Amino acid sequence: MDLIRKKSALSVVMVSALLLAGCNDDDNDDESSGGQTPEVTREHDSRSFSVPPVETLAFEPMSAASTAYYGTYEGLQGEAAYAAEFPKSGWNGRLIMYTHGYGGEGETLGGQVPNAAWRAAVLAAGYAWAGSSYSANYYDVRAAIEDTNKLALELMDYLERDWSVGYDEPDQRLISGFSMGGHTAAAAVDRENIERARFQVQYAGALPFCQAEQNQFQWLGDYPRAAQQLAGLGDMPYEEFQSLLPQITENLFVATTGENAWVPANEAGERLRDIAMNLTGGERPIFEEYGFRNGTWQGAVLGTGGRAGTINGILARNIYDNTGREYRWTGGAITAEEQSFNEAIDRVERDPEVNPVREDGVRWLPLVQGDFDVPVMTLHTLGDFYVPFRHQQLYREAAIASDNENLLVQRAIRAPSHCDFSGAEITIAMTDFLGWVNGGSKPAGDDADILDPEKLAAEDFGCRFTDNTASVGRESLPACPSL
Repeated sequence: MDLIRKKSALSVVMVSALLLAGCNDDDNDDESSGGQTPEVTREHDSRSFSVPPVETLAFEPMSAASTAYYGTYEGLQGEAAYAAEFPKSGWNGRLIMYTHGYGGEGETLGGQVPNAAWRAAVLAAGYAWAGSSYSANYYDVRAAIEDTNKLALELMDYLERDWSVGYDEPDQRLISGFSMGGHTAAAAVDRENIERARFQVQYAGALPFCQAEQNQFQWLGDYPRAAQQLAGLGDMPYEEFQSLLPQITENLFVATTGENAWVPANEAGERLRDIAMNLTGGERPIFEEYGFRNGTWQGAVLGTGGRAGTINGILARNIYDNTGREYRWTGGAITAEEQSFNEAIDRVERDPEVNPVREDGVRWLPLVQGDFDVPVMTLHTLGDFYVPFRHQQLYREAAIASDNENLLVQRAIRAPSHCDFSGAEITIAMTDFLGWVNGGSKPAGDDADILDPEKLAAEDFGCRFTDNTASVGRESLPACPSL
């Protein structure tokens, strides 16, 4: 089955301008939780967005057995669009909310219709689904949660208003999404966000795919800084990173064009590769040849370098912090060369009041803290260089700290890119997840293995849940040893 390409969720063109810097050293908690809404404004507050004309929101139902609905409603930051689809017969009275990925920086909203594999799996199980465009673009997870929750609670009213159809209120609500939408889905079932949201929904479970979360911005600040330092340009202001980028890549890589062409040119390039491996989750299959060398996502990560740490105005102050980061290209005890590198690299401290708890809803950047009490299943590709596998390790560590790791199932997929799951991988995950939520047995996962460096590095890691019949984009990947 062909791969379901989710690049529309985080397109390469928009990605370079998306995520600007980092959070505090792989920390799922946030020090700035004082409980007071700060008397500050952010650039994002002044932005306005628009939905396309309502007649252009129409989309085709999956088949003659389903009915598609669409319209607009008032969201957190203005008007938002909605889409929904119901089985024509046999609806089980349950609803799963779809949360789309990053929508770019444009003024026009969209993205509320999921991919075909996701939709088909949901409808085949007798569920209805609904998705919001959100009322804002940029990396606005706050709007994503609040607008999705409002739609989950008021969908039936909108359908009666816009379509003159009457459905009973659902007796179960779930949430699932990709990339930034995965961040949204995971955050939506986290205790703090349930309690703080303007529109409070008790979802019965979450299925985040390729999820980002607050620590994404640490990675996007760390990697460009390490590249600049290793390229011999660490004495230049980081704010000039983009003008220095051609020289940085020339100093570190053999070539920067062509698929998987980003091969280290020298020892400095090899050290950058190994630093990146350690920062993104450790040694694992697929990472070097098909993740690190992937020019699309190298460009996306490096394209964020040199910017301020406000996530393009989502925050009012700097969130990036690498004061506690140790950059390593070896294992074991830190070497003298690594020590010198760490002493020389640019260090930045975040503002302690950058992302506090708010009184008017969830935080500007809602946190994923692993504090949930419903079933959660995740999927993540091992080669993802943009939203790296490290997020899954952090999520499990946070769930362990909250003593609810038994409610978290995680699956590793042997694929090279961001969110490039096959249709079969999406379908199987959705089927297993829905069975679990509705009283079935807990699905299998890679779970504790993702925190075990030896198991993670094994050549067969990720084979268990990978669709080995998928071909598009995976032709050159090493086969699982058992095949």
